Amino acid sequence: MLELQGLRAGYGSIEAVHGIDLRVPQGQITAIIGPNGAGKSSTMLAIVGQVRTMGGSVRFQGEDITGLGPAERTRRGIAIAPEGRRIFADLTVRENLIVGGYLHTPAEAAAREEEVLQLFPRLRERAQQRAGSLSGGEQQMLAIGRALMARPQLLLVDELSLGLMPKVVDDIFAALLQLKAAGLTVLLVEQNIQRVLADADQVAVLTAGRLAYFGPADQAAAQTDLAKLLLS
Repeated sequence: MLELQGLRAGYGSIEAVHGIDLRVPQGQITAIIGPNGAGKSSTMLAIVGQVRTMGGSVRFQGEDITGLGPAERTRRGIAIAPEGRRIFADLTVRENLIVGGYLHTPAEAAAREEEVLQLFPRLRERAQQRAGSLSGGEQQMLAIGRALMARPQLLLVDELSLGLMPKVVDDIFAALLQLKAAGLTVLLVEQNIQRVLADADQVAVLTAGRLAYFGPADQAAAQTDLAKLLLS
């Protein structure tokens, strides 16, 4: 579904991602792991067009989208729950979801909102509550739910479990597996390696802005030098 070919990306004159080749299979969960500063979030933001591409290409469903802006990439079927969640703290949960569904008619958005609330029942309980008053886990659910309101074919989740309680992480991964079963393709950045190896289909390891490993998660678990890669 997604293919990065020699992707180079960064900020101003500083290159953070150095020639990554990566394929994200349709209908699977692909996880990007690596140490701090490895270029994980920069890669995610380059995919959605929020970080400048300095070289290489981003292809989505066989089409080169490197020159498209973030809004057009969303229309094509890519949505992100970004690092830090970036919800609208002064809006209610429901208002955040409404914002996420701006591409659709009111009837379509309402139907999608109901699907999101079924996926994350806690958001239904908090629907009229200001988003800024939610717990960290609820905010992450809302960030993912808002992204899902666009009805993406590819969902990106950056730093899924950062700062969250294990039970909440369990609930969110269960939701992602449910979405995968329904045909959604997921690309996520995650620090919990054991969780990634258990639930992801493919694993990419980034170190210093370069791809150090890419392959099936069950094979990654057998890599004796995986810890060394993550600490490099």
